[in-house]
Amino acid sequence: MSRIFAALRSGHWPSLLGAWLHFEISFMIWLLIGALGVLIAEDFRLTATQKGLLVAAPLLGGALLRIVIGPCSDRYGPKPTGAAVLVCELLVLLWGWLGPATYHQVLAVSLGLGVAGASFAVALPLASRVYPPAHQGLAMGIAASANSGGMLAAFFAPRLGRVLGWQNTLAVMAVPVLLTLLLFLVLVRDPAARTRHRDRVPWWAGTIELLRESATYWYCLLYAITFGGFVGFGSFLPIFLHDQYGLDLLDAGSLTALCVLAGSLARPMGGYAADRLGGLRLIGLLFPALAGLTFAAGQFLPIRWEAALLVLTVAVMGLGNGGVFQAVWHRFEKQIGTASGLIGAAGGLGGFLLPAGLGVLKDTTGTYRSGFLLFAVASAVAAMTVAVMRKRDRQAFEDRDGRGFSR
Repeated sequence: MSRIFAALRSGHWPSLLGAWLHFEISFMIWLLIGALGVLIAEDFRLTATQKGLLVAAPLLGGALLRIVIGPCSDRYGPKPTGAAVLVCELLVLLWGWLGPATYHQVLAVSLGLGVAGASFAVALPLASRVYPPAHQGLAMGIAASANSGGMLAAFFAPRLGRVLGWQNTLAVMAVPVLLTLLLFLVLVRDPAARTRHRDRVPWWAGTIELLRESATYWYCLLYAITFGGFVGFGSFLPIFLHDQYGLDLLDAGSLTALCVLAGSLARPMGGYAADRLGGLRLIGLLFPALAGLTFAAGQFLPIRWEAALLVLTVAVMGLGNGGVFQAVWHRFEKQIGTASGLIGAAGGLGGFLLPAGLGVLKDTTGTYRSGFLLFAVASAVAAMTVAVMRKRDRQAFEDRDGRGFSR
């Protein structure tokens, strides 16, 4: 424990706190529609496909905006970029409060709340830039543990929604966003003077450069499964538990909150373990476990066993998130903002495909089991790619200087 505190003191911890708070509240807003999905579905009498698309829309919006916000964080600095993201969140929440009257209008609000998901491309680069290389996994893991904002949404939003209605809940959620904006401006030391580009290179040039790297696509695949699974399940579980097990709004939200909390707490542990063991070595162990757990959860055991499996599954996803991004930092240290945006976008896209796919497959096959099975297969394929890449890197390392493989 003393090592962890010493590591935290090695950087600017108020900025790390600001990054964590930014992502915590933004993540809560990002998964807000998923937490209120049962109430919205009842109001508009939605099919499983419509439910899946509704709760997936913020994940798609976040995925697309991360591609833009990441380079902006590199170019203009994470502090002004992060403040702009929070202002946009406020505007969309107020838009939703004013009263969308049709499913398509609610879908548009849901897509707009995707701006909150772009916080990832602010918080992680900020945490990275205020800590030394030896503690990157821990710093980014702590910042990203703000995934626990999804727990706040899953636990509190259904309770507020039952009393106030889902539209008024959107207005109430604007209050913590405003407070976060004020604290973020006070806490964060903007490292932009050391990192922003001073030339006339277009903002998208860094993204194009990363897209020419084959490793980028591989990391996108891994993160689409670990983070996409985490945020996708976090968004869709209230609907799944209500439809499959008949849990009421509050019980489904509470179990979802427990799952999200497990994944959030596991993320910094994954980053710390990756600092010690190596990111690729860690995720090489986690992906096979994720495939097995997802397959088991897809058997829909009695609820007490299903709950335990879901908590373990999401926790493994959290460990994987920390491991993947520790490896990303070692690969793209000088472009971490752009890499966070691009690879984070792949994670958001994976999160969009999971609930949307679960809804479509439920309407097509009559069961959610097919969606769980497909995700288990994707995890198994990812595990095989990690094994192949580790073997290649080990061979290249040994060919170069005759030593063993450590990362």
